[in-house]
Amino acid sequence: MAKDFNSPKVVEEYDQHIRKLIPGYEIIHQQVDAILQSTLPPHAHILIVGCGTGYELEYLLKRHPSWEFTAVDPSLSMLEKAQKLVADLGRSAQVRFVHGETSVLPDHAYFDAALSILVAHFIADENKPTFFSEIYDHLKEDGILLTYDLMTCTDPQQLQALRYVCLAQGLTEVQCQKMLERMAQEFFTLSFADYQQLLHGTGFTDVHSYSQILMYQGLIAQKKRRQTFSAQAS
Repeated sequence: MAKDFNSPKVVEEYDQHIRKLIPGYEIIHQQVDAILQSTLPPHAHILIVGCGTGYELEYLLKRHPSWEFTAVDPSLSMLEKAQKLVADLGRSAQVRFVHGETSVLPDHAYFDAALSILVAHFIADENKPTFFSEIYDHLKEDGILLTYDLMTCTDPQQLQALRYVCLAQGLTEVQCQKMLERMAQEFFTLSFADYQQLLHGTGFTDVHSYSQILMYQGLIAQKKRRQTFSAQAS
């Protein structure tokens, strides 16, 4: 059974547990921040899809006092924890929280960038096109999407390597076994080629990888400005 992200116990333990599950968890966010800094204007507005308990928000808010954020999550328990974290930082004015899916965002909301970090592998394959289309529709022209997800793994050696990484990060043998079972049964993963094709099909261009640790991989994609052509007088 998939984890219940509305469970108080799951939410309370989430921040510590995810660092044991995901190789290089902090490095992922360092990379994302570096890419955003190299791309975005000084007063950017960023959409965070699946904000969870607020780690991304905390990381970015501490570094960018002039950026604004809209944070979306279907779990009210997660969202409330993120709201408290942001309030404790004294940065509530920079963040708008939205309970639900991206479908509930107002039509007039447009963003310079969107983050979907460790989210899409929870979304059923038949729903992924709609998920990414909704993000695409809310990006400004030239806006970027950064994702990071578990990819389909057909190499047993990589699975064993992941097990050893997670053991080194503090998981027990029993927890590692449960993690591998969940990966096989509860996640909706794609190969890199299929993920790239999905984003291209949504309308994104320049889709490529910016990071990979074992079977976890990040993609960056851009919503290109539409070119207009004027007729030339003959």
